[in-house]
Amino acid sequence: MPKQTKESKTAEMASDKEQSPPILENLEENLKQIQSKLGNSPDLIIRNYESLDHVNHAAAVYINGLIDMERVEDYITHALSLDSLQEKAESVATVLERFSFAKGKALSIGKEKIVEDQNSLLEGLLSGDTMILFQGLTKAISVSTSGGEGRAVTEATTQVNIRGPKDSFTESLGTNLSLVRKRIKNPNLWIETLTIGAVTKTDVSIVHIHGLANEAMLQEFRKKLSEIHVDSILESGYIEQLIEENKYSPFPTIFNTERPDSVAGNLLEGRIALFVDGTPFVLIAPATFFMFFHTVEDYYQRYDVSSLIRILRFMCLLISLFGPAIFVAALNFHQEMIPTPLLINLASQREGVPFPVVIEVLLLEVTFEIIREAGIRMPSPIGQTVSIIGGLVLGQAAVQAGIVSPAMVIVVSLTGISSFATPAFNMALSVRLLRFVITFVSAYMGLYGIAITGLILIAHLCSLRSLGVPYMSPVAPFAAGDQKDIFLRTPLHFMKIRRRLVNLKSSVPGTSAQLRKDNPHEN
Repeated sequence: MPKQTKESKTAEMASDKEQSPPILENLEENLKQIQSKLGNSPDLIIRNYESLDHVNHAAAVYINGLIDMERVEDYITHALSLDSLQEKAESVATVLERFSFAKGKALSIGKEKIVEDQNSLLEGLLSGDTMILFQGLTKAISVSTSGGEGRAVTEATTQVNIRGPKDSFTESLGTNLSLVRKRIKNPNLWIETLTIGAVTKTDVSIVHIHGLANEAMLQEFRKKLSEIHVDSILESGYIEQLIEENKYSPFPTIFNTERPDSVAGNLLEGRIALFVDGTPFVLIAPATFFMFFHTVEDYYQRYDVSSLIRILRFMCLLISLFGPAIFVAALNFHQEMIPTPLLINLASQREGVPFPVVIEVLLLEVTFEIIREAGIRMPSPIGQTVSIIGGLVLGQAAVQAGIVSPAMVIVVSLTGISSFATPAFNMALSVRLLRFVITFVSAYMGLYGIAITGLILIAHLCSLRSLGVPYMSPVAPFAAGDQKDIFLRTPLHFMKIRRRLVNLKSSVPGTSAQLRKDNPHEN
């Protein structure tokens, strides 16, 4: 299908607006149309208000469960009730004066606007706004009263930490934005809100620090979002899959987190955050490969401890990616590399095993994945217990039955445990997937196959981009000044300049450059 031009899109939007039915002067007819279009839904609440001559002159319409009832009662009811009108009897004699009076009262809530067509009216209702309609007027007041039931701010469940803030994002867009505002009290924290999804009308917000975020990256990000034409956006993962540049790569090129401090730190490095209403996971771009192995807790501890932990994470990456493959290659093709006592021991263990080494690995790997997936889906009180007991019982039974060797159980268990050391879950999933591919290659080509596959992976990683930023930066292309926070973490007083490959700017307009450089999340 040919892409629509900007002019055709504008004309289409104007046409849709023209086709939208206007609000009628007759209040009763308006209310009937709203009820009809919402299928006479029982959660649609209509509250009529009488004027001094006991005639319905106005109505407040909202959807129960989407609004904050306390705000409705305190402000909107007060603006439309008979008592309020009696107090202002002389000043609200006409319908226009009543409209102005109610509009002024709505200002006390904060956000209000005027709507003049029924499509805008319905969109406001479904977004949690309260609509105030008047007899004899072809316009209505839309008052922001969104609220209702929601999950409270709790501790992060997928990105736990020992030291640092314990709050995490919720499913409320407003709450999530406020958690970042509390950490970055700067007027240059800019927020742009738009709606995506033809059916769901999901609100999303682009957040960046003006003066730090690269304008070209911002324009590219806005362009990618504007090109999304789908019916529904139910989670940020929908958008992540739709805007990533290399859709067939196993590696994630957009970072996601549920921690406000992680979002704040990345914004201060010049990155862009995307908040999606209805999910606690925020997207961050551009993302680099090494971001997925860093945590915000690295900056809350001493540099030597953080550096040691980072080295451990990268070692676990190599073990989880190449561990089973190297074991298979050594037993099948390179026995001379194994010490003779160990080789004799391994051969004696495999004496009664009827399967080749690669089949052993696959049996145990698939079993381990089944146990891990079952443990995640089971109720939390028993999920971890079943996973541990299931792994021990099945492993011991498989060894006693002669299906696998004890050494193979150790290798696969170490590999599985190492994969849990990767902080980012989506990167750990990619490593788990590639582990099977590399194991197959090693079964037929030995260490040469592993080396060739490793070179292909490195070349592929170097070819990836995230909003134009090289995925392997600052290692490839190499930037000597940016190596202070990659594999090791130097002391904070050495990290005073932001990474050049993310943004060339080092200060926010109107802010002291030295204060900007003292952020622990910057390099």
